[in-house]
Amino acid sequence: MNSAAMTVVGAGACGAVLPPVELGGGGKWHALWTRSHFEQRVFDQLAGKGYHPFLPKIEVWSQRGREPHRVSLPMFPGYLFLHDALDQHSYAEVRDTRGLVSLIGQRWDRLAEIPDREMAAVVQLERVDLPKRPHPFLHTGERVRITRGPLTGVEGCLLELRADRQLLVVSIELLRRSVAVEVEYGSAVSA
Repeated sequence: MNSAAMTVVGAGACGAVLPPVELGGGGKWHALWTRSHFEQRVFDQLAGKGYHPFLPKIEVWSQRGREPHRVSLPMFPGYLFLHDALDQHSYAEVRDTRGLVSLIGQRWDRLAEIPDREMAAVVQLERVDLPKRPHPFLHTGERVRITRGPLTGVEGCLLELRADRQLLVVSIELLRRSVAVEVEYGSAVSA
Protein backbone atom coordinates (compact mmCIF):
# COMPACT_ATOMS: atom_id res chain seq x y z
CA MET A 1 0.00 0.00 0.00
CA ASN A 2 1.16 3.47 -0.77
CA SER A 3 0.08 6.11 1.70
CA ALA A 4 0.85 9.08 -0.54
CA ALA A 5 -1.99 11.53 -1.13
CA MET A 6 -3.06 12.36 -4.63
CA THR A 7 -4.80 15.33 -6.18
CA VAL A 8 -7.41 14.58 -8.82
CA VAL A 9 -8.78 17.20 -11.14
CA GLY A 10 -11.89 15.67 -12.62
CA ALA A 11 -14.55 16.35 -15.13
CA GLY A 12 -18.05 16.12 -13.80
CA ALA A 13 -21.23 15.45 -15.68
CA CYS A 14 -21.09 16.74 -19.25
CA GLY A 15 -17.50 17.89 -18.98
CA ALA A 16 -17.90 20.33 -16.07
CA VAL A 17 -14.47 20.82 -14.54
CA LEU A 18 -14.31 20.10 -10.84
CA PRO A 19 -11.82 21.61 -8.40
CA PRO A 20 -8.94 19.38 -7.22
CA VAL A 21 -9.85 16.82 -4.57
CA GLU A 22 -7.30 15.42 -2.10
CA LEU A 23 -7.62 11.66 -1.83
CA GLY A 24 -5.76 9.17 0.34
CA GLY A 25 -4.08 6.09 -1.02
CA GLY A 26 -1.71 5.83 -3.89
CA GLY A 27 -3.04 3.29 -6.33
CA LYS A 28 -5.89 2.96 -8.73
CA TRP A 29 -9.55 3.13 -7.77
CA HIS A 30 -11.26 -0.25 -7.42
CA ALA A 31 -14.90 -1.14 -6.78
CA LEU A 32 -15.74 -3.59 -4.00
CA TRP A 33 -19.02 -5.50 -3.99
CA THR A 34 -20.40 -6.18 -0.50
CA ARG A 35 -23.18 -8.20 0.99
CA SER A 36 -26.41 -6.26 1.36
CA HIS A 37 -26.12 -3.63 4.12
CA PHE A 38 -22.46 -4.52 4.85
CA GLU A 39 -20.88 -1.47 3.22
CA GLN A 40 -20.04 0.29 6.51
CA ARG A 41 -18.67 -2.87 8.13
CA VAL A 42 -16.39 -3.56 5.17
CA PHE A 43 -15.30 0.10 5.19
CA ASP A 44 -14.44 -0.03 8.91
CA GLN A 45 -12.47 -3.27 8.58
CA LEU A 46 -10.44 -2.04 5.60
CA ALA A 47 -9.70 1.30 7.26
CA GLY A 48 -8.60 -0.60 10.36
CA LYS A 49 -6.14 -2.59 8.23
CA GLY A 50 -4.60 0.62 6.88
CA TYR A 51 -6.25 0.70 3.48
CA HIS A 52 -8.00 3.73 1.95
CA PRO A 53 -11.65 2.80 1.41
CA PHE A 54 -14.21 5.37 0.30
CA LEU A 55 -17.91 4.97 1.05
CA PRO A 56 -19.88 7.86 -0.45
CA LYS A 57 -23.25 8.47 1.20
CA ILE A 58 -26.43 10.42 0.57
CA GLU A 59 -28.98 11.75 3.04
CA VAL A 60 -32.55 10.51 2.56
CA TRP A 61 -35.77 10.80 4.53
CA SER A 62 -36.81 7.72 6.49
CA GLN A 63 -40.37 7.02 7.59
CA ARG A 64 -39.44 4.42 10.21
CA GLY A 65 -40.63 5.28 13.70
CA ARG A 66 -43.02 8.06 14.61
CA GLU A 67 -41.30 11.04 13.05
CA PRO A 68 -39.72 11.25 9.61
CA HIS A 69 -35.98 11.79 9.92
CA ARG A 70 -32.92 11.90 7.70
CA VAL A 71 -30.62 8.90 7.47
CA SER A 72 -27.31 8.46 5.71
CA LEU A 73 -27.25 5.63 3.15
CA PRO A 74 -24.59 4.46 0.67
CA MET A 75 -24.71 6.41 -2.59
CA PHE A 76 -24.17 3.12 -4.44
CA PRO A 77 -25.86 0.38 -2.36
CA GLY A 78 -23.79 -2.78 -2.20
CA TYR A 79 -20.56 -1.07 -3.27
CA LEU A 80 -17.68 0.92 -1.88
CA PHE A 81 -14.37 1.97 -3.36
CA LEU A 82 -10.74 1.33 -2.55
CA HIS A 83 -7.89 3.65 -3.52
CA ASP A 84 -4.79 1.52 -3.08
CA ALA A 85 -2.18 -0.29 -5.14
CA LEU A 86 -2.88 -3.99 -4.63
CA ASP A 87 -0.30 -6.72 -4.96
CA GLN A 88 -1.18 -10.40 -4.57
CA HIS A 89 -0.78 -10.31 -0.77
CA SER A 90 -2.85 -7.15 -0.22
CA TYR A 91 -5.49 -8.43 -2.66
CA ALA A 92 -5.85 -11.59 -0.56
CA GLU A 93 -6.03 -9.51 2.63
CA VAL A 94 -8.77 -7.30 1.18
CA ARG A 95 -10.64 -10.25 -0.32
CA ASP A 96 -10.81 -11.95 3.10
CA THR A 97 -12.68 -8.99 4.64
CA ARG A 98 -15.90 -10.16 6.31
CA GLY A 99 -18.95 -9.00 4.34
CA LEU A 100 -17.06 -8.49 1.07
CA VAL A 101 -18.42 -10.51 -1.85
CA SER A 102 -15.65 -9.66 -4.31
CA LEU A 103 -13.40 -7.06 -5.84
CA ILE A 104 -14.70 -6.18 -9.29
CA GLY A 105 -12.41 -7.73 -11.90
CA GLN A 106 -11.10 -11.07 -13.07
CA ARG A 107 -8.23 -11.74 -10.64
CA TRP A 108 -5.74 -9.89 -8.45
CA ASP A 109 -3.64 -8.66 -11.38
CA ARG A 110 -6.62 -7.82 -13.61
CA LEU A 111 -8.91 -5.79 -11.38
CA ALA A 112 -11.30 -3.36 -13.00
CA GLU A 113 -10.12 0.23 -12.51
CA ILE A 114 -12.38 3.26 -12.16
CA PRO A 115 -11.03 6.37 -13.91
CA ASP A 116 -9.80 9.12 -11.57
CA ARG A 117 -12.11 11.67 -13.24
CA GLU A 118 -15.20 9.59 -12.39
CA MET A 119 -14.11 9.11 -8.79
CA ALA A 120 -13.24 12.81 -8.46
CA ALA A 121 -16.81 13.59 -9.54
CA VAL A 122 -18.22 11.17 -6.92
CA VAL A 123 -15.97 12.59 -4.18
CA GLN A 124 -16.97 16.15 -5.05
CA LEU A 125 -20.64 15.21 -5.26
CA GLU A 126 -20.51 13.66 -1.81
CA ARG A 127 -18.80 16.73 -0.32
CA VAL A 128 -21.28 19.34 -1.54
CA ASP A 129 -24.35 20.09 0.52
CA LEU A 130 -26.93 19.70 -2.24
CA PRO A 131 -29.89 17.33 -2.39
CA LYS A 132 -28.94 14.05 -4.06
CA ARG A 133 -30.96 11.04 -5.06
CA PRO A 134 -30.23 7.79 -6.91
CA HIS A 135 -30.89 7.84 -10.63
CA PRO A 136 -30.89 4.98 -13.12
CA PHE A 137 -27.80 4.79 -15.30
CA LEU A 138 -28.60 5.98 -18.81
CA HIS A 139 -26.23 6.04 -21.75
CA THR A 140 -26.51 7.32 -25.26
CA GLY A 141 -28.11 4.84 -27.61
CA GLU A 142 -30.34 3.39 -24.88
CA ARG A 143 -34.09 3.03 -25.36
CA VAL A 144 -35.87 5.33 -22.86
CA ARG A 145 -39.39 6.36 -21.85
CA ILE A 146 -40.40 9.91 -20.89
CA THR A 147 -41.97 10.05 -17.40
CA ARG A 148 -43.12 13.67 -17.12
CA GLY A 149 -44.08 16.64 -19.23
CA PRO A 150 -46.10 16.80 -22.43
CA LEU A 151 -44.35 13.71 -23.86
CA THR A 152 -45.12 11.41 -20.91
CA GLY A 153 -45.15 7.80 -22.07
CA VAL A 154 -43.28 8.40 -25.34
CA GLU A 155 -40.44 5.97 -25.98
CA GLY A 156 -37.38 6.60 -28.06
CA CYS A 157 -33.61 6.37 -28.21
CA LEU A 158 -31.49 8.64 -26.02
CA LEU A 159 -29.11 10.31 -28.43
CA GLU A 160 -27.37 12.98 -26.36
CA LEU A 161 -26.93 13.87 -22.69
CA ARG A 162 -26.24 17.47 -21.67
CA ALA A 163 -26.28 19.24 -18.32
CA ASP A 164 -29.81 20.59 -18.71
CA ARG A 165 -31.39 18.67 -21.58
CA GLN A 166 -31.49 15.25 -23.18
CA LEU A 167 -31.95 14.66 -26.89
CA LEU A 168 -34.56 11.98 -27.51
CA VAL A 169 -34.97 10.39 -30.92
CA VAL A 170 -38.30 8.82 -31.80
CA SER A 171 -38.11 6.48 -34.79
CA ILE A 172 -40.56 4.71 -37.06
CA GLU A 173 -38.69 1.54 -37.97
CA LEU A 174 -40.90 0.65 -40.95
CA LEU A 175 -40.32 4.04 -42.58
CA ARG A 176 -36.66 4.21 -41.48
CA ARG A 177 -37.29 7.81 -40.39
CA SER A 178 -36.70 9.57 -37.06
CA VAL A 179 -37.43 12.84 -35.33
CA ALA A 180 -35.41 14.34 -32.47
CA VAL A 181 -36.74 16.39 -29.57
CA GLU A 182 -35.07 17.95 -26.54
CA VAL A 183 -36.59 16.88 -23.23
CA GLU A 184 -35.92 18.01 -19.68
CA TYR A 185 -32.93 16.32 -18.07
CA GLY A 186 -34.05 13.57 -15.73
CA SER A 187 -37.42 13.00 -17.41
CA ALA A 188 -36.22 9.89 -19.26
CA VAL A 189 -35.97 6.42 -17.70
CA SER A 190 -34.81 3.18 -19.20
CA ALA A 191 -37.64 1.58 -21.21
